[in-house]
Amino acid sequence: MLFKKKYSLSFASAAIVYREWDNRNLSIIGKIDLHVHSCCSDGTDRPAELVKLARQAGLTALALTDHDTINGLAEFIAASAGLENFTAVPGVEISSRYGARELHILGLFINYTSPRLLAFLDQLRQERLERARTMAVRLASLGYPLDVETLFSGPNGDAVGRPHFATMLVENYQFTTVAEVFDTLLKRGAPAYVARRLPDPLKVIQEIHACGGMAIWAHPIYRESRERSWARRVLRHLVPAGLDGVEAYYTSFAPEQTRILLQLAEEFQLAVTGGSDYHGSRHPEIALGCGYGNLAVDAGLLAKLVERQQTRYISA
Repeated sequence: MLFKKKYSLSFASAAIVYREWDNRNLSIIGKIDLHVHSCCSDGTDRPAELVKLARQAGLTALALTDHDTINGLAEFIAASAGLENFTAVPGVEISSRYGARELHILGLFINYTSPRLLAFLDQLRQERLERARTMAVRLASLGYPLDVETLFSGPNGDAVGRPHFATMLVENYQFTTVAEVFDTLLKRGAPAYVARRLPDPLKVIQEIHACGGMAIWAHPIYRESRERSWARRVLRHLVPAGLDGVEAYYTSFAPEQTRILLQLAEEFQLAVTGGSDYHGSRHPEIALGCGYGNLAVDAGLLAKLVERQQTRYISA
């Protein structure tokens, strides 16, 4: 066992990943994608289909990181069982609030059967559903009634959000694109927008660690103009709470953005990850493993992340 006895059950899923990578002496080659969504949140592909697509794309590792839900992970892990030269990383992407801004924290190598994690995610799900119902009422008052119960009963019913409403509005009304729906009704400040009640990022990091995971700040300088100063300010808040890494390689990043994050990762002694944020046909311009065609995440980053995770929990 790689953990002290008190961690042997809580971090069982992480231990399985450790053993697999230990057997390879953490020496791997190829490309990986550590930020992917399935139809269990706001993607369109089944979790098992993502494994097939990853293999076809030549990836050696894939992390399923659905928004605020782990409902797809059992299927995802089962689909990868027995595959050679391929690792399926159980993950989740959890939204949080830092001041007036929203931060997304990835949890990688999580024990997705942890009762504590399930309780935390259930609380987030209840708040999501409450928000969705409020949004549906606003849309109806604006002349766009929808049968939202079909959303709640669907495969992504636990993670219903604005993209699902936008898709339904395109299907039922005179909107041509999801982007048009957002601009007209759903973006921040639009008539049907409803703000989310989100946990503090420090709480999210705590919950990820409690189930054996590694906490990664996703797309840290996404849509920010004063990028370096913004990221450094947030890192000064998150690193003392145990943030493990930053997503430095991302579909929409220019080389300069990646360079900034690599420098900050070195400055704050953080791990580095990368991913496409693939959503399937919802964003067909983004391909699994390569984003817009300019993304290539080296598998060696995952080996370093595993080593860091071993150090965290062995020394805990």
